[in-house]
Amino acid sequence: MPDFDHYQTQSGWTANRRAQAQAEARARFERDRQAAQAAEAHRQQQLAAYQREYQQWVDTQLADVRRHNAGVVAITEGVKRRDADSVIEYFSAALYASTAWPEGFPRQVAAAYDPAARQLVLDWELPAYSIVPEVKAVRYMSGVDQDKETPRPVGQRRALYREVLAQCMLLVLHELFAADELEALESVTLNGFVDGHDPTTGRPGHIVLATVMASRSSVRDLHLAQVDAGSCLADALRGQLSARPDQLTPVRPSRRPQDVGNRVVAHGSDEEPDLFVMDPIAFEGLVADLFRAMGMQAVTTQRSNDGGVDVDALDPTPIRGGKIVVQVKRYRNTVPPTAVRDLYGTVQDAGANKGVLVTTSGFGPGSHTFANGKPLELISGAELVDLLHRHGLRGRLGGSSRQISAQPTPSVPNTRLPDDYNVLGMSWTGSVALDVCALVCRGNRVLSDDHFVFFNNPQTQDGSVRALPATAPDKAAICVSFDGLPDEADRFVLVAAVDPEANPDADLSGFTDACIRLLDPGLAELGRLDVSDGRPNETALVLGSFRRRANGDWDFVLGGKGYTGGLEELVQDFGIEVE
Repeated sequence: MPDFDHYQTQSGWTANRRAQAQAEARARFERDRQAAQAAEAHRQQQLAAYQREYQQWVDTQLADVRRHNAGVVAITEGVKRRDADSVIEYFSAALYASTAWPEGFPRQVAAAYDPAARQLVLDWELPAYSIVPEVKAVRYMSGVDQDKETPRPVGQRRALYREVLAQCMLLVLHELFAADELEALESVTLNGFVDGHDPTTGRPGHIVLATVMASRSSVRDLHLAQVDAGSCLADALRGQLSARPDQLTPVRPSRRPQDVGNRVVAHGSDEEPDLFVMDPIAFEGLVADLFRAMGMQAVTTQRSNDGGVDVDALDPTPIRGGKIVVQVKRYRNTVPPTAVRDLYGTVQDAGANKGVLVTTSGFGPGSHTFANGKPLELISGAELVDLLHRHGLRGRLGGSSRQISAQPTPSVPNTRLPDDYNVLGMSWTGSVALDVCALVCRGNRVLSDDHFVFFNNPQTQDGSVRALPATAPDKAAICVSFDGLPDEADRFVLVAAVDPEANPDADLSGFTDACIRLLDPGLAELGRLDVSDGRPNETALVLGSFRRRANGDWDFVLGGKGYTGGLEELVQDFGIEVE
């Protein structure tokens, strides 16, 4: 607070001037004191608000901890009772949480538990022969500017592959018994398999290349750091390892999970499940399995009162880890930006470190623009399938195979970019979130609803216009093939509108220094077009339009017409009926 002694003054030669100076000093002091009191009151209010927010966060964290601990207790009690499902879930989690597996190694498992014998029986997927590279070394030859590859001898490659398989089998046994603090396992029957075609019948299926039945005492007595993996598996543990695993020569397992007699729990299956038709609860469970396979703790939430969260995940990684809320959208069409905004609100309400939105379809530019710079991650259908396969899980989108194009979404038939196209990259200053859209018109009327490209319709049916993820410094991007536009089209209009859910009170007064960059397919800049700044109270703006000339060329005409009613009023002006 201000001190009046610091405001004293000795100026003035007369008594009146000194009195006036004292009065002015008193006035300055009172003004500063009132301002300081107001600032302190505001600080106290902020402090109280922060304390309330912090307490809410603490309560949420404690509730999460208690819920997590209750789940751990339930699983632990189940393992103590030798409940088969609890035992399988516990040891499957131990295998998936292991950090010892190299990236790219499969983690598909099917397991069953025999309580009477205290034996876990599981099939574990092994890496294929291709895991051992054909090339032994690469040397650069500067004289001819070429790389020279040295092939790996076939015999060495086969020996390395057998070594890898034996090490995988030993690692699984080590991880299981190391996690068995409750002594639920007296023994483990482990069958290592690969997916392939039986060389004798040609039928696809699981081919068992290694099998072993190991007791707790036999594994405990091993010093794995010093053993030869193949000899240890075959001699010390009396297991079997295929003599020619590179040729898929199988071995005969002594016991399979389906022989145990109770329910077999499997991560993955023989066939790729179609994610579009999968049961919603099973789909959420698959996403939770994926997060667990990535080394995180993850559980699906209750169907009611889930607060917009389908999967709760916890990344234990120091510094960058923390709580993650996951929403799952089994869509065929593009996920609207409203879902991304809802997720951001859920992240804030839950006090989470990150939000992840997983879908079987894709996202438009509005979603990517909103998520930019926020603790949000958007996983499209193609990315989801790739992640599933990389972590030993299974899934496909419709009739497609593992190689799935990321753009556009599955509902759009034309997936290939046109041969002759340009990219229109749009940038502006200001923090206002905008949706940039395009209309293919004849005169002042859009040709059809399909020719209005926005976040819920990311491309025209013929593929001549489509939204693309923006590349810095652009904040939005549109791909257009002018030669591919319909013959009746003579205008290609670009518009921008305030996102009302991201910025409900914003207008275009913060939309300044805007420009359109004309880029070739390699994203090299061909030209730059300035557009008008936004104005107060306006929430949508015509940036400009490309108009077809008589000779077939296209000229750019600056826009500038603004709308106070947002994108809805703008598109109605171009003949689109809005429900």
